[in-house]
Amino acid sequence: MLTATQKKTAQAIVNIFETGVALGEYGDVTLIAGDTGHLTFGRSQTTLGSGNLAMLLARYCANAGARFSAQLKPYLPRFEACDLSLDHEPHLHNILRASADDPVMRETQDVFFDEVYWAAAERAAKSLGIVTPLGMAVVYDSMVHGAFKLIRDRTNAKCGSPGSAGEQAWISEYVAQRDAWLRNNPRADLRGTVYRMEAMRRLIELKEWGLDLPLVVRGVEVSAAALSATPPHCYDGPAPGSRALGLQSPLARGLDVRLLQLGLSAQGAEIKADGVFGKSSGEHIKTYQKKKGLPPTGIADAALVLEIVG
Repeated sequence: MLTATQKKTAQAIVNIFETGVALGEYGDVTLIAGDTGHLTFGRSQTTLGSGNLAMLLARYCANAGARFSAQLKPYLPRFEACDLSLDHEPHLHNILRASADDPVMRETQDVFFDEVYWAAAERAAKSLGIVTPLGMAVVYDSMVHGAFKLIRDRTNAKCGSPGSAGEQAWISEYVAQRDAWLRNNPRADLRGTVYRMEAMRRLIELKEWGLDLPLVVRGVEVSAAALSATPPHCYDGPAPGSRALGLQSPLARGLDVRLLQLGLSAQGAEIKADGVFGKSSGEHIKTYQKKKGLPPTGIADAALVLEIVG
């Protein structure tokens, strides 16, 4: 069995592949042209097309403490039906982004991804006799990314089982087989992910079979400090109405900004709820102020913030 730190490190490597950061982007919403999964969301990018995103959101909304359950529940039947028009629902996407600020969503994602992807990787690794942390990371990556069984069978055909070839030789061949499959794939979106195997090959070359910290993967630090940090782009304050919001330097960031943006989005504004008050947010505040007959300053005082947040 892997230690808790080795497990976090293996997962961090795949998080970097998925969202570019070691802890994962819990509020990441992605649409990639040609991706059969369609709308993807969360730390390990679960998809609308697979039905897993429906399961994740249903689990979140079933928690009595879920902050955004009332806003997400009306969408659940459409997620369950794999309604692909959800790809083009910008306000829904903003609700998903904002839900990352809720610890309940982050914990729900951690448990869900463990059950759906990590547990499957553990079972597959056990059946093959794979025990090294790096070997486990390679298997887990394929569980998240797809096509594990196909590449496993190709690897077995090429060099035999891990028991006969040796785990390190088998994993090295698996990475080579998956690299070739990605590099020559008819789908452009999959060809664009060959960097995953390039990174795994580099770890193999460095003989990082134990995933000892610190590591650098695709230019991202994986260290004890990085693994214990607050997830990026997640906010626990300031509370809405605790300050005025406007364009400033450095830019205002936080929970109040995100919820202000979400409130504007609910009224039809084409705005991304990223929690950063930039020029676009200022222009949308001006538009709102004009509609309300207020001076279009682009600055929302505490009362206006609370009005928009609702």
